[in-house]
Amino acid sequence: MNKVARILSGFLFLFLLVACGGNSPDHIIIQTSAGDIEVKLYPEKAPLTVKAFLSYVDSGFYENSSFYRVLSKDNQPMGSSAAELIQGGLYKTDKNRDHLPGIPHEPTSKTGIKHEHGTISLARLEPGTATTEFFICIGDNPGFNEGGKSNPDKMGYAAFGKVVKGLDVVMRIYDRKEKDQEFTPPVGIANIKRK
Repeated sequence: MNKVARILSGFLFLFLLVACGGNSPDHIIIQTSAGDIEVKLYPEKAPLTVKAFLSYVDSGFYENSSFYRVLSKDNQPMGSSAAELIQGGLYKTDKNRDHLPGIPHEPTSKTGIKHEHGTISLARLEPGTATTEFFICIGDNPGFNEGGKSNPDKMGYAAFGKVVKGLDVVMRIYDRKEKDQEFTPPVGIANIKRK
């Protein structure tokens, strides 16, 4: 390719990038009252989880939702393995989430995404029941990986991305006032959008 063709190709790439708004299809922004959190999703590793989560994002489900739960060093139930996280979603704001079908479970043994500091994952009861509720890990939480002790079935939770910007916001939320593992008051999520 000659020099002129390379320059024209470069301009075409920049034009397409600007025309598309520079959107990154695998990044989302969680817009909270404490600041924005940017998360990189891993659709190549956890395709079913990411596809479902983005369908909720695109449907506007997370508008006026919240971070409502925290697990910290100081509020662990007796006899449980230690875990630290902030949990958010529709639980406190939209009971209609119950009509959503469960997302097929993608364990960490399949995805390779471990529950490390800043990892985002789906909350669930039984495997395959996760929908709109998610959590962000504070510190490393190996008990959330498949085989870990944080869930009696030892299937772990479905991790699907990681915070790449705004960990300071995550920690500000984590440090908020709480009672019985619930933020008082919940931390507002204005919306979650694709970047």
